[in-house]
Amino acid sequence: MQEHTVSHSRLWSALALSTLLAGCATLQSHDKLASEVQTSSRAEGIPAAITRLDASAKSDDDKKALLYNLERGELLRLDNRYEDSTQSFLVADERVKEWEETAKTDPSKLMGTVGAALISERLKGYEGQDYEKVFLTTRLAMNRVAQGDLEKARVDIKRTHEREAVIAEFRAKETAAAEEEATSKGANKGGKELNGYPVETLNDPEVLALKNGYQNALSHYLAGFLYEVMNEPGMAAPGYRKAIELNPETPVLEEGLRGLDKRTSFTWKRRQRMTDVLFIVETGDAPARKPKAFTLPVPTGRGMVTASISYPVIEPSNDPLLKQVSAAGQDLKLERVVDVNVMARRVLKDEMPGMVLRGITRAVAKGVVQDQLQKNAGLFGAIVGAVASVATEQADDRMWRMLPGRIYVARGYLPPGDHLLSIDGRTIEAPITIDGQYAMVPLRFYGDRAMVGQVAVVGQLAPAPVAAPAPASNKPAARQRGTKASAKK
Repeated sequence: MQEHTVSHSRLWSALALSTLLAGCATLQSHDKLASEVQTSSRAEGIPAAITRLDASAKSDDDKKALLYNLERGELLRLDNRYEDSTQSFLVADERVKEWEETAKTDPSKLMGTVGAALISERLKGYEGQDYEKVFLTTRLAMNRVAQGDLEKARVDIKRTHEREAVIAEFRAKETAAAEEEATSKGANKGGKELNGYPVETLNDPEVLALKNGYQNALSHYLAGFLYEVMNEPGMAAPGYRKAIELNPETPVLEEGLRGLDKRTSFTWKRRQRMTDVLFIVETGDAPARKPKAFTLPVPTGRGMVTASISYPVIEPSNDPLLKQVSAAGQDLKLERVVDVNVMARRVLKDEMPGMVLRGITRAVAKGVVQDQLQKNAGLFGAIVGAVASVATEQADDRMWRMLPGRIYVARGYLPPGDHLLSIDGRTIEAPITIDGQYAMVPLRFYGDRAMVGQVAVVGQLAPAPVAAPAPASNKPAARQRGTKASAKK
């Protein structure tokens, strides 16, 4: 009878372990996949990277997933396949629209953290980082401009602003809900849970200087530029103004607003002989979220047990900053307007209070399970509980990793024609063709390669004035005859 009881207890423990580990098949590391895709792209080229990414999407649901289409859209864009890139981004955008609708009509659905609270953060459906949601519509707008579709780009820009408003309202409610849930489950919301966490990565001056974790100056400067290109200066000014607010004391952003009236005046356009060129230069890679494990003591009815908790860490970027782009004998200063590493750390900083509370909630729940396992199966049960706790506690490492690490802009006037570019003295092999009233030049440093995208050209320069014919006169002829006569003598 005793053997039967022990056997039953061990079976119960095994079933509990199976339940806790049931979700592990879905807890795959996106960091691992993204690293493999990046390795493929650098060793074999972008098409090989797309093939590796596609191999990870085994079902129809996988192929409709947000993160898969974000990564795929960016790789296709790097390959200058703008139409295909736009299609992938539009699939991703549908997922974000679903999130927006739920955030507006039933935000409590997005705050339900049962799966994450009891097992792992990775079991939550991936809704995208907030800056990724905003950057998605910005990427769509950039693709549309490259394809010459300014009207759709205009729609994307408008949706960028609307999306920011939805994010701001939803995030204002989320932390309070997490606190309420954690308190109801007996979790302590004190600050000691971060002991050992590298908080300096979240509290450095660049992170703290950001207004929030989702707005970026490029999106709003691009809005100003597009409205200006479409001859809507009244709409352009707020875009430039917001970019300055997000990145103060940035000369290229300030000049966008300061020179707007002159650039859009009828007199200026009638006399314009050189192209107003916006360079968008991207470099590096978006950062990775790396898991860092912690153990917490959890009180139970039978004493203290330890539970494993994992939080993500983002290391600061050490990539050197770019300084200038040179073309046609001109040196234009490159200004950093987006640092994805800093934005990702700001998002993580804002997420951390709720993440800590959910982690403690999981620890309490797992502590109770471990206590019951030990009570029913002794040492074997305790070991089972500890193994299950560690195996299921994995920090969420999902991020849009194919994005660039930093984005710079420069703006100036170039004569129409073919030009060789150089960035900080490094010459770009393929020349670019500049023409029209406005041009937008996208360029990405990817590994050891410089990749030039489709140059967008808008409008036509004013034709050069035709010189009036010189009035007829006999004096030059007389003078010429006189010279010939002198030569004969």
